[in-house]
Amino acid sequence: MPHSGFPVARFGNSVTMSSREIAELTGKRHDNVRADIEKVASELSLTFQEKVEAPTGGRPSKVYFLPKRETLILCSGYSVELRARIIDRWMELEAAQPSIPNFSDPAAAARAWASEYEARQIAERTKAEIGSRREATAMNTASQAVKKANRLEIELDRSRDYATVKRMSLLYHGQQFEWRMLKHVSQELGIPPIDVFDANYGSVKGYHADVWREAYALEIQ
Repeated sequence: MPHSGFPVARFGNSVTMSSREIAELTGKRHDNVRADIEKVASELSLTFQEKVEAPTGGRPSKVYFLPKRETLILCSGYSVELRARIIDRWMELEAAQPSIPNFSDPAAAARAWASEYEARQIAERTKAEIGSRREATAMNTASQAVKKANRLEIELDRSRDYATVKRMSLLYHGQQFEWRMLKHVSQELGIPPIDVFDANYGSVKGYHADVWREAYALEIQ
């Protein structure tokens, strides 16, 4: 995932992700992302760092800054693709700005460990879900291929009883056959022709062996 172009946002020693960056990563409108963040804050009784940007279009715009855990909680409601974008961005941030928790504070160390563990769990679930979808797509493609092969096998079986003018001409060394006669005999015998795939014309008519016997006294070899 390429860098989003946003600088690393910090509050104190904590790396954060702004609501504007989340909006850019997910392709969602910033006001909709803010509404999602406010919903998370309300349901979990959280408060987030915020600042008001210079007015644009006559109105100031509020921007929220979320730590990693709360960002991942927010994006858990988004699609797999959007979650993957945000997780990839967090991995970039951590690679560029490695944070070392203060292990002299047990509570801070526990929070850091829990945040890292939760992030890994979300990343693993996301990868598993993507893999599952890819597997389902591959299985569907294989199933369609099997069905196509079965249909082709049926057509090949039928071709032992039916032959096109082109095929008979090849079998009988270029002999010419009149399709109108074949059509007439086919109607008389009550054996309708079938449509056979042809690379040049899309499909051509295949006539039953009985029709060939009656019209030209020939067998389908």
